[in-house]
Amino acid sequence: MIRHMLYGLVAVMSAMLMIAHPHSAASQAMLSCAGRSDVVKYLDTNFAEKLTAVGLVNENAILEVYAAESGTWTLIVTDVHGVSCILLSGDSWETMPSLPGLAT
Repeated sequence: MIRHMLYGLVAVMSAMLMIAHPHSAASQAMLSCAGRSDVVKYLDTNFAEKLTAVGLVNENAILEVYAAESGTWTLIVTDVHGVSCILLSGDSWETMPSLPGLAT
């Protein structure tokens, strides 16, 4: 059942990818899935993107955002087997500072 939920998430994100039609070379220059270490190395080497945010999708997947000072960003999901898939990428990433006393 969880596997079906993950496949559903990937299907929805793939559809979003087609609709958004990202312009970043990260999603165009490589296969959409590879070993996590290969994907991370590719993003660092080619775009200077570093891990910026992370969250659990469910017990079988982690969502990660990589971003660079230049503003490029890439969203990947990694499964428990260490396979990462690029879901979305783009430009103009900005980190918003949290204000003291303001719940986010």
